[in-house]
Amino acid sequence: MAQVEATTERIIAADAETVFDTLADHSGARAKLLPEHFSEYEVREGGDGEGTLVHWKLQATSKRVRDCLLEVTEPTDGQLVEKDRNSSMVTTWTVTPAGEGRSRAVVTSVWNGAGGIGGFFERTFAPKGLARIYDAVLERLAAETEK
Repeated sequence: MAQVEATTERIIAADAETVFDTLADHSGARAKLLPEHFSEYEVREGGDGEGTLVHWKLQATSKRVRDCLLEVTEPTDGQLVEKDRNSSMVTTWTVTPAGEGRSRAVVTSVWNGAGGIGGFFERTFAPKGLARIYDAVLERLAAETEK
């Protein structure tokens, strides 16, 4: 089993604190940032950053749907980590300043991939597909915070 990783990033014309606070707001703003690949969104505990437990279904392809139950932590300033209780997937959001009134938002998901030929295809195609999904989230995050 090899680890699979998908990363995407975006420069956003808003300060890092605003961008991070918007990402961490699972009970409000976060739902608005999610594209059609996400369904059944529900905050089960908390709602703002550390201590949040959130559920959603992620439809990565027409046949592949992940049922995600994520524990949210904030291990360092500007970093939000979502660990899926239902799989090995861990998604890390990092927001850092990128000049006057700008920030860099980076999202990386890692998980233990399948073995064999299925694992080969997963390692080849899943990172690109997931990066496209998270690029859509970052695009919506930019639209929400650059107001």
